[in-house]
Amino acid sequence: MHGVSLVRFIVGIVGNIVSFGLFLSPVTTIWSIHKNKSIMDFHPYPFLAAFMNCILWIFYGMPFVHPDSTLVVTINSVGLALEIIYLIVFMIYADKKYRKIIPLFILCELVLFAIIIIVSLLVFHTTTDRSMLVGIICDVAGIIMYISPLSTLKHVIETKNAESMQFWLCLSGFLNGGIWFCYAFLKKFDPYIAAGNGIGGLFGAIQLLVYAFYYFKAKNNVANDGKQSDAQRKLSQLV
Repeated sequence: MHGVSLVRFIVGIVGNIVSFGLFLSPVTTIWSIHKNKSIMDFHPYPFLAAFMNCILWIFYGMPFVHPDSTLVVTINSVGLALEIIYLIVFMIYADKKYRKIIPLFILCELVLFAIIIIVSLLVFHTTTDRSMLVGIICDVAGIIMYISPLSTLKHVIETKNAESMQFWLCLSGFLNGGIWFCYAFLKKFDPYIAAGNGIGGLFGAIQLLVYAFYYFKAKNNVANDGKQSDAQRKLSQLV
């Protein structure tokens, strides 16, 4: 294995590990849903976006679409299995509204996926052309997956409270985007892996900055409140 190929392989393995962490990050949310036997304020859309993202990247990594992409296929296969488990648990405890929305959403995603497969295989006859079509679609799906937590970000900014944000999800999203962005530049440049993950890493960085800002702001407020209460208590003792 040549030097660049070896580095690409190692970065890909690291990317698989970080991506695995990203796919595992909702486990605390799913466990909370199971424990409370309620979906509470959680939404299924991030899981649905991740589900579509995984099946598209698995197809992208097929030898007849984009050769030499085994590591892309392996991690997204694991991710797909986890997203299916998350959606099943979500369905068990969801209300009637989401029990109707989730299967309908998945059906629409699978129909769209089938259309993409048919068009890419019948209309495009080279791996370069297929990579371009499927790669662009994967980028769009990946960006949707990365920005799906932005509704939470809006809530954090409005309430000035970072408690609803999952730090490990933000961190793994940032690292995942950054590592796969670097992977895209090794050996043969892959613009489709670079574009989607570059934007994903940027969104992850933004989320981390927002989390850090409101987290430390809240700690400072608690510390200041504690000092004020101590001062008031000492003053009342003097009086």
